[in-house]
Amino acid sequence: MLARLTQTKALHWLGRQLLNRDDPAAWLDPLARAINPMWVQEYTPARVERIMAETADTKTFVLKPASRWTGFDAGQHVNICTEIDGIRRTRTFSLSSSPELWHKQGLITLTIKRLPGGLVTNWLHDSLSEGDTLGLADAFGEFLVPQPAKPVLFIAGGSGITPVLSQLETMAASHYPAPVTLLYFVRTGNDIIGREKLEAIAARYPGLTLNIIATHEGKEPRFLCDADLEAIDGLKEREAYLCGPKGLMDLATELLQQRGLAESQMHSTFFAPPAPAALDNDQLGGEVSFTRSSVNVGSEGDANLLEIAEAAGLKPRYGCRMGICHQCSCRKTSGTVVNRLTGKVSGPGEESVQLCVSVPRGPVQIDV
Repeated sequence: MLARLTQTKALHWLGRQLLNRDDPAAWLDPLARAINPMWVQEYTPARVERIMAETADTKTFVLKPASRWTGFDAGQHVNICTEIDGIRRTRTFSLSSSPELWHKQGLITLTIKRLPGGLVTNWLHDSLSEGDTLGLADAFGEFLVPQPAKPVLFIAGGSGITPVLSQLETMAASHYPAPVTLLYFVRTGNDIIGREKLEAIAARYPGLTLNIIATHEGKEPRFLCDADLEAIDGLKEREAYLCGPKGLMDLATELLQQRGLAESQMHSTFFAPPAPAALDNDQLGGEVSFTRSSVNVGSEGDANLLEIAEAAGLKPRYGCRMGICHQCSCRKTSGTVVNRLTGKVSGPGEESVQLCVSVPRGPVQIDV
């Protein structure tokens, strides 16, 4: 073990001296990619095994990650990266399969809806083929099945069903011992994502109450309402999981709070950041020292630390760029930053900060 650790440290030192990187094996990635894309070391490659149409604008991609991938828990997300027109693009998607599929067959699924004008989602739908590879990062997220088991209410809208599919499959497989209700809102019956999977789960899992609601099939839109929640037994004891369009999540939060659910009982996941907090721009800005790179940059308070670093020619790691995935978290060694989403001011000392949502307030030193 000692010899292995010593060798690894030596390789990292050699890679840093010769190649300016900690993982010298990844220097051979261009060659490996040409021979076998699944040998790439810079990220975990995942081969597309199958592509299935769910609706007119949604597809499920069955992927086989390299065996070194670390797996996931039901309800988590993953960053994928792919090259489009010579530029690497990274996006965040939910895992729609259960961890059991990964453990037994080495497969995962991503169920992805085409977004109007979306660069990556449109490319995935139009250009990705079976046999191609994507880059895969470690899974993340706290949108998890409650442990120990508690009664659950899922409220999902549109493609927000994707992490819920993973959770429901996991609950059914483990015979989750508490009642579970799903309110799933779709525009029409043709927009139901995972219809066959949902029906199969409901058929074998008596603890699940499945209610799919079409919002635009009548004369008037049919949205979440008081009657939907009043029909749920033991609502006040439920853990509520919300995933979908912001309007649905805001409405659900308001109605649940009116019925006495505490904030700690409500769990949300999203792929777009909440509205930025109101910040006092007069107090923002200052010199940013990227200590590991020996780069000092002045800032005016109109850019986050990730943008400042990139403008200075640095390439720190990042994922969603929205404050969700924490892939860009780095160590702040001194100074104060403000979280542009929450408005929260950091302490002046050493702590971990997210580059993509942190704005300097005075001089700051970052270990990048």
